[in-house]
Formats: sequence, structure tokens, C-alpha cells
Amino acid sequence: MTDVTTEPVPTVVIEPTRGVAALQLRALWEHRELLGFLVWRDVKVRYKQTALGVTWIILQPLVSMVIFTLLFGYLLQAPSDGAPYAVFAYAGLLPWNYFAASLTRSSQSLVGSANLITKVYFPRLVIPISGVLSGLVDFGVASLVLAGLMVVYRIPPTANILWLPVFLLLALGTALGFGLWLGALNVRYRDVNYLTPFVVQTWMYLTPVVYSVTLVPERFRWLLALNPMTGVVSGFRWALLGGVMETEPPGMLFGVSVVIALVVLVGGAIFFRSTERTFADII
Repeated sequence: MTDVTTEPVPTVVIEPTRGVAALQLRALWEHRELLGFLVWRDVKVRYKQTALGVTWIILQPLVSMVIFTLLFGYLLQAPSDGAPYAVFAYAGLLPWNYFAASLTRSSQSLVGSANLITKVYFPRLVIPISGVLSGLVDFGVASLVLAGLMVVYRIPPTANILWLPVFLLLALGTALGFGLWLGALNVRYRDVNYLTPFVVQTWMYLTPVVYSVTLVPERFRWLLALNPMTGVVSGFRWALLGGVMETEPPGMLFGVSVVIALVVLVGGAIFFRSTERTFADII
């Protein structure tokens, strides 16, 4: 009788990652092709089978600008810090529309991709990120109208325009941060679908989109700084219309906005990852 020696079976212990590693940033980079596909899919689906197609990108902010110019620029004589009110309003609507649309898409992206989530594994962060990045296409097209308005009103660009990518990045981070919170909550509580449009509409009036920051008494402006989009909108106007606007760089507003946006983004990413394991079961 021969002795049979058996090798011990190796044991693999799977533990959840902690800290920055829990965000799986490397996995996100490895799935960059999937991210690009989802971004392109969002852009195609958004305007598929529409009579006007991408014209809607220009039409929506243009109509809003005309209405706000008539109501606030001519009837109420709202201050525009020395800039023509039409350009002033459009320069505020441009980043705001990007933020609002990106926030709405990212908050609803997980529920809209239920079939994909339940069939294959990939970093779920890819889905809300694609909703934010796809809005950059709309932003780029709508920016052409603003460039045309600046030509019509003879507003020359200044060196301040070099700061524009920074303010755009802040808008992107703010939309993604809040989108991660709302998107994860939307999987469990579908009330978020009804809450988000109301929040976005209310948020717009708390942001100096159709009015100037100078309209608010100076002792209360710190309250505006608690809204990250205040720094974005004010920064956009300063970067684009700095040659004609009688305003200072949005120093404090921008600094506070950056801090709050980073807190919301990091907190949203951690909350998203902590609830990610239940998405496929609940959705």
C-alpha cells in the first residue's frame, strides 16, 4: 500500500478594498473603451428620430436667453455689470445648462442601464461618468452661439479665457459629485426621478444665472459661495466677458466652490462604491 500525500488546497480570501483603492481608478482606466462607447451611445440616442436633431442644442439656450433678456434685461432692468444683457445671460446659461443636463442624466443613468448592470460586470462608475462626459458635446456646440454673440456685440476675448477649462472642470466635477449621490439613491428610492427636476429648477434661481452677484448685498454673498455653481457661472462670465464687465475675478466664490465640489465628489464616489454591490439585486 502506497502513501498518498495531498498538497494543501490554497485558500483565497477576498476582502473589500479600502481607501483610495476602493474607487478602482485603475479599473476605470482599463474600461476607457467602454466609457467612450457609452458616451457615443448617449449622444446618438439623445437626438435619434428627432426632426431638428442637434439643432435642439442651440435652440434651447437661445430661446431661454431671448426670454430672460426681455423679462430681466428690458422690463426689470437687471444689472449685467456693464455687459450687454443678452451675452451676459447666455454666458450664464451655457455652464448652467451643461450642469443641469449632466446632473439629470447621471442621476438616472443606473436605472436606465439596468439590463447592462444585471448581465455583465464592469466598474459601475463608468455609467454616471458617461452621462457627464456626453454633455460636453452639447456644450461645445452651444458655445458656438456665444462666440457669435460676442462677435455681434464686439466683445473681444482676453487672456482670462485661458481659465475657461478650469471653470468647466469645476462644473463637470460638481455635476458628477451630486450625480453619484443621486444615482446611487435612485436605485433604491425611485422618488429621486421626481425630486431631481424640482431640485434643478430651484437650484437655478439660487445661482446667479439671470442676475449678477452684485445684486445680492455684500454681507450675504458668502451664502452664494456655498453654492458651487456660483463660482462656475461667475467664473465663466469673468473668463469670457472680462473685457467689458465691471467685475473682479471670482476669488472667494471660486475657492469655496472648489472645496465644496471636491467634498461632494469624493463623498459621492465613496458612497457610490459602498452601495454598488447591491445595484444588480435591487435594480
